[in-house]
Formats: sequence, C-alpha cells, structure tokens
Amino acid sequence: MFAVMCAGLFPLIHMGRPWLFFWIAPYPNFRGPLWVNFRSPLLWDFFAISTYFIISAVFWYLGLIPDMATLRDRARSGIRKTIYGVMSFGWDGSTRTWIRYETVYMLLAAFAAPLVLSVHSIVSMDFATAVIPGWHSTIFPPYFVAGAVFSGFAMVLTLMLIARKVLSYEDYITVDHVEKMCKVVLLTGGIVALAYSMEAFMAWYSANEYERFVAINRALGPYSWAYWTMVSCNVLFPQLLWIKKVRRNLAAVFVLSIVINIGMWFERFVIVVTSLHRDFLPSSWAMYSPTVIEIATLTGSFGLFFTCFLLFARFIPFIAIGEVKAVLGYGKRSEMGKNSEKDEIGVRPVASSNSVNQTEMVMER
Repeated sequence: MFAVMCAGLFPLIHMGRPWLFFWIAPYPNFRGPLWVNFRSPLLWDFFAISTYFIISAVFWYLGLIPDMATLRDRARSGIRKTIYGVMSFGWDGSTRTWIRYETVYMLLAAFAAPLVLSVHSIVSMDFATAVIPGWHSTIFPPYFVAGAVFSGFAMVLTLMLIARKVLSYEDYITVDHVEKMCKVVLLTGGIVALAYSMEAFMAWYSANEYERFVAINRALGPYSWAYWTMVSCNVLFPQLLWIKKVRRNLAAVFVLSIVINIGMWFERFVIVVTSLHRDFLPSSWAMYSPTVIEIATLTGSFGLFFTCFLLFARFIPFIAIGEVKAVLGYGKRSEMGKNSEKDEIGVRPVASSNSVNQTEMVMER
C-alpha cells in the first residue's frame, strides 16, 4: 500500500503542473463541456492506481481491526485507549462479528487479486500504445504482471528478513515461509526470462528494422552495461534458488532479493532510456544523464516509502495477532483435552474474560 502511495505521486508529476492535479479526475465542472481525455494512458494510470489504493487500503485496514481492539483493551493511557477505540470501530469479538468480518475479508481478497493484473497491465499499456520502437509490444501486459510479482516478492523478502531479525519474529516467520516465497520468485523469474527472450525473438521475427535496431542497441549499444546488469540480476542469479540449501539460507536469500530489486530497477531504466536515446531521428540521438530534480524525486520516493513503513512497524502490530491465533491450532488441542498452559511451540493464549484479548499471544522464553 505504501508503494502504491508513492506510485500515485508520479502521474501528478508527469502532468507537468501538479497543482492542477484535480484536472485528471472526471468531476462535474463549470468550465463548459471540458472533460478529461479518456483515451490518454495517463488517465488510465489515475483510475488504476486510485482503485488499487482504495481496495488495498480497505483490505489492509480491515485486517487491523481485531488487533486495534486488542491494543485498545491493553492500552494504559487514556489517549491511546481512545485512539485505538476509534480505530477498532467498536469491535467486541463476538461470534457474529467474526463471521461478518471473515466474509468481508474474503470478498475483499477476491477483489484485490485481479487488481494485480489490471494495474500492471495498464501501466504496461502506457508503453505499448506508443509508437516508439522497443515500447510498441503486445507482450508487455503479461510481462509486466509477472515482473510485478517477481519484484514484489523480492522486496517483501528484503523487508521481511530484516524485520524478522530486528523484531525477533523467528517463531512466526519461519524458514519454510521464506522457502515457499523463493519458489514463487523462481517461477515468476522464469516467466520474466521467457519474456526477455521473446522480446528479442519478436524483434527479429517481425522483420521490422526499427525493432531490430532497438534490440541490438540494447544488447550491444552504449547502454549494454545496463541491459546485461538487468539480465544477470533477473535471470542468472535467481537460478541459484533451484538449490534447496540456498533457499533455506536466509543470508543468501536476502542478498538475492536485493540483487533482484536492483535488476528490476535496471529493467525500467533499459525500457525507458534505451528506447528514447536513439529513436527514429538520428539528429535527436543523445546520451541520458539524470538531473538534480530527477535524483531528488527518486530519493524522495524511497524516503516516503521507508518513512511510512517504519511508522507502521512502530505503532501497529507487524503481524496480525488474530491470524496468528488461527494457524496455531491450539483450539484443536483444547478439544482433545490438552489444555496445558504451555504447548510445544512456546506460545499460549492469554486467559481473559474479554473475547478480544483471546487473540493475543504471549511469547514465553
């Protein structure tokens, strides 16, 4: 969700006049029959990103409501109790509340999954609808969706492994979780590798001299170093994940996740720069060098993301307490008459008359 917040700023920056951001929304106005251009890919971005943000924010916050109620009941100061009480929407932990909560949660999950396809395919069409060689490609939508899952899992691994160590969550985020994520990274990385090869193949097979030129220029031209960095980080290094010992080595997985993040950044660089620096007119050919504003924009987007992420880790439960309780299986042990205070994994539910507090877990070390 924080990444979507960063992404939402860029259509406004690309307008050139961000103080007129409201012009991108099709709202009733008094300027005559003046409406947004519904054929503009920039407007597609607005609808895709805003929809993605709204669904993600609602889905994310809904999952926090039981935990907000837990924090409300555990808060010692009146201010904290009031804030968490407002954020929990009067959650009482009753059976009826849980049934309605799980139903809505499942529906929102079903809505959120197709958004991954819609958002990233629309972003890819920003390029594919252009006539610039190297962009005008129908492979971009599935290629961008696979790349989004590929880089997204890598970024989650980067953040999760740090949080696991710093916050001592080894009992909750296990090596098995990391290994399963590595398998998803390996699968989507294979799809990205196939897309790279298909992109070069179609440039040759189409017999389009401009597309062929861009494909050769990317691999052998002035920016070949960026292209081969992208291929190495996104295709070659992830192949190490075929080895089980590597998948279960957290240090190796952490390094590979950073390598993949770097490779996906270079992918965007290759797509944008190598197609623009040598276009149809040789008279307009030039080498790219970032300006101070561009460097500041990139740095600021990183700063916004990590600021939001660290504030989230500081004030809100990093792992959903209610969902941890659901997977522990202590209820099944209770039915079998094994109501011991401490189970084999060192976690027990807090005994309380309040049903909300039953979602809390206390680590016994």
